[in-house]
Amino acid sequence: MRYFFIVFILFLFAGCSQHVSKPDIKKSVPESLDIYDLANIPQDADYFSKFIENNVSIYDIQKKYNSRYFSVWNIDKPRESIESIVWPFIAFTPSRSYGENLQLHKQSFFDEMIQSANFQEYATLNKKGVTLNEVDLRAFPTIRPLLRDPSMAGEGFPFDYLQNSTVHANSPIFISHYSEDRAWAYVFSSFASGWIRASEFVILEDDDREFWQKSEQIYIVKEGAAIYDANGDFLYKSKIGMSFAIISEDETSYKALTVASRIGTRAIYSSSTIPKEIATKEILNLSAENLSEITKEVSKTNYGWGGMYEQRDCSSMLRDMFTPFGIWLPRNSYQQSKVGKIISLKDMSEEEKIITIKEKAIPFQTLLYKKGHIVLYVGTYNDDIVVFHNTWGIKTKKDGVEGRLIIGRAIFSTLKLGEEQKDYDKSSELLKNMTSMNIITE
Repeated sequence: MRYFFIVFILFLFAGCSQHVSKPDIKKSVPESLDIYDLANIPQDADYFSKFIENNVSIYDIQKKYNSRYFSVWNIDKPRESIESIVWPFIAFTPSRSYGENLQLHKQSFFDEMIQSANFQEYATLNKKGVTLNEVDLRAFPTIRPLLRDPSMAGEGFPFDYLQNSTVHANSPIFISHYSEDRAWAYVFSSFASGWIRASEFVILEDDDREFWQKSEQIYIVKEGAAIYDANGDFLYKSKIGMSFAIISEDETSYKALTVASRIGTRAIYSSSTIPKEIATKEILNLSAENLSEITKEVSKTNYGWGGMYEQRDCSSMLRDMFTPFGIWLPRNSYQQSKVGKIISLKDMSEEEKIITIKEKAIPFQTLLYKKGHIVLYVGTYNDDIVVFHNTWGIKTKKDGVEGRLIIGRAIFSTLKLGEEQKDYDKSSELLKNMTSMNIITE
């Protein structure tokens, strides 16, 4: 069976090679003044928070957050079939996959990865645990990258296609099985799956999981604060999107259950003192003040494809941003566009899209989607629709050759970001390509 499966995957590899696009030119943006929106649209959440409707009740949505967050602790086997898990071994081929040396990966790399993945053991371990730190979910059991042609615009660094996502420290996971050498394990979080190193998680006993899950939770509301164990040793930095189980609290702080190390397979637990100024026990309401503050916090990280380097991309920023509000979002942009009340923009003219968005979108509660990218509607400025999003850059085209003006961070912009640029690629414009909007609180 083992060798049949490997031969099957290799057969699929042979039929999946694709045409490599022409080489390209990239250009960075040294100053925000080079882009009209960044110089003229307020880059401040406080300005747009005035559009927020306060006292919005979303209790029915918020009360479901924890059940979704802990969902992987309440299953006995993966819900996904083996066929849905092996997709990276079908999608990526040696003919168009580059490594860290910017040379094409050899077939031997893929052979090694297939062997290491140990898929004949899929869903045989079926244990539950937590991550010990912020971890990268990888499509292959390796830290080595898989890039597309680095000479192409929007490819090469930082677009490592083996990077599925990141999972915050002390997040619940379900462990399917180990790699052949047991250096890696295939795991599921509440929103994504992939390979993490065996040293990055610990398996928990049933009683420990039950205590953790039934305890009150706190939600981090500040970025970059150091969290220490009971001995004062550093554990990790706080990030919006993190949560912890409460042991006790006093007037100024929470005592939270944390784990960042292990002995063998046993978790070493600690109690971390977390100041109340960086965490909340109560789910935040969707007030102007709260949304403005959380928006500012998630803006502190740069663009990070798949969450690489502990940064955020468009969908991970939105997912983390809404965690303190008890709103659970999936991980990728397409799945996020299916949450709540969906309004199609497909086949509309640009003017019809503008009218529909202005009439129906709710500031800070509505996502606008185009294939591969998702943004948050925040209101209008000088009658232009304004969105908040984490973006890599603006697509350009000169003499038929694509390029990029690189932004690489969270910004407020119109849906025609970069239209004043000489080589602006109108065919890639946000507004032109918007296909839907969805109100996540409905």
